[in-house]
Order: sequence, then structure tokens, then C-alpha cells
Amino acid sequence: MGNLGVPELLIIAGVIILLFGARKLPEMARSLGKSAKAFKEETKGMRGEDGAEKPVAAQEPQQPVQQQLPPTQPPSPSQTNGVTPQSVEQQNKNAG
Repeated sequence: MGNLGVPELLIIAGVIILLFGARKLPEMARSLGKSAKAFKEETKGMRGEDGAEKPVAAQEPQQPVQQQLPPTQPPSPSQTNGVTPQSVEQQNKNAG
């Protein structure tokens, strides 16, 4: 029942031409093409939204994101109990 050959397809095409007329067929084909194009764009958009749900192995490795920290201010003397903070280099010189 599902095997359509060339003769069957020609008969179906002839019946369609008789039913709709040769003048309406180009309009119908254009509208069918436009709707197929819109459908394709919508499915592509849906695939883009589902991109976050891809398995980890399929995704490309990403560069680590570096956060920008706000500029730090030196602690006030009350926070350091009156001792001035030293850099790591100065502490190493004093220890060695």
C-alpha cells in the first residue's frame, strides 16, 4: 500500500492540477515554501535554546572566566591594631 511508483505519482499530480487549476499552483507552492522556511527558522531557534542542555562531553572546553574584583583599599589602622600592613615581599625580606 505504501509503494508509490512513477505512474501513481503522475496520476496524483494530474488530479491535483485538475482540482486546483494551473494558475493556483504557483501561489500554493510559494505559500508552502514560505511556511516551510518559517518552520525551519523556528526549529533552529528552539535548538539554540536547548544548547545549554547538551552533554558536557559534546561541548568545547571553555576558557576560565576571570572576575574583575573591585579595587581594594588598605585597611585602616584601627583594623590592623596599629600595625602597618606589609607586602609579602617585605615580610620575606624581614624573615630571611
